[in-house]
This record gives sequence, structure tokens and C-alpha cells, in this order.
Amino acid sequence: MSEPIRVLFVCTGNSARSIMAEALLRRHGSDRFEVHSAGTDPRGVNPLTLRVLADAGIDASWARSKSVNEFLGQRFDYVISLCDRVREVCPEFPGGPELIHWSIPDPARASGSDETTLPAFERTAAELCTRIGFLIEAIEQTITRQEVTERA
Repeated sequence: MSEPIRVLFVCTGNSARSIMAEALLRRHGSDRFEVHSAGTDPRGVNPLTLRVLADAGIDASWARSKSVNEFLGQRFDYVISLCDRVREVCPEFPGGPELIHWSIPDPARASGSDETTLPAFERTAAELCTRIGFLIEAIEQTITRQEVTERA
């Protein structure tokens, strides 16, 4: 088996969007991907993030809010920013990873009770699931084209 594709999802708090993205790519990308997430200002994992993942059948007991500083100097194939603020301040990583930006509203900014804010988390998870499906497909097509070119 070849080396796994290394992906880092980055947002501000590493409490919702990036944790969800990491969990979803871990599930749908299986062992083809080594996935991490981090924030520029980590705030702890939001309980509703864990609830939405659990409702989707994803065990996220591994999840913890991490600083992007933990990953400085590491090589990634893809660095995906999930909010406009992070896009402006995301540090550079060695090796020239492909930078992707997805502007996704932060569900943790929704106000109200858990029951009234839960739909924002569910919408975020659904949008991330769709985008991750497209990401996996695009990466697999790129790899297939590279393999065909190498054999030619």
C-alpha cells in the first residue's frame, strides 16, 4: 500500500467544523487518508459536535481540540481551511500542500439552547459530508491520472 494522503482541516476554534470534517474523512476515506484537524484559537470540542457525530454512528472519542501550532513543520498533501478568518492567518506548511478553502459558517456561533442550535450543527455536518465526498472523488481521479501517466 502506498503512503496515506495527509490532510489537515483548519478552522478557528477546532470545536465543530474541523472536528466534523476530520471525523467524516476518517470514516469515508478509510485508511487511504491520515487526517488531522486544528484551530488557530482552540476552544475545546463542542458537545453538539460529538452529538451530531454520534447520531451519524461515528465514534469521536478520540476528538480533542488542538492548536495548529502542534502541526507546524509537518508535511501535508492537503490543508483545508474551513472559515474565512483562518484562510487569512493559516501558517505555511512544508512541501507545498494543496491549499483548499471551504467557507462554512460556524455552527458554534448559533445562539440559544442546544435544541435550537442543533440544526446548525446538523447542516454543517451534512455540507461537510457532501464536500468530503467530492474531495475523495477528486483526489482518487488525480491519483488515477498520475498512475496512468507514470505507466505511459
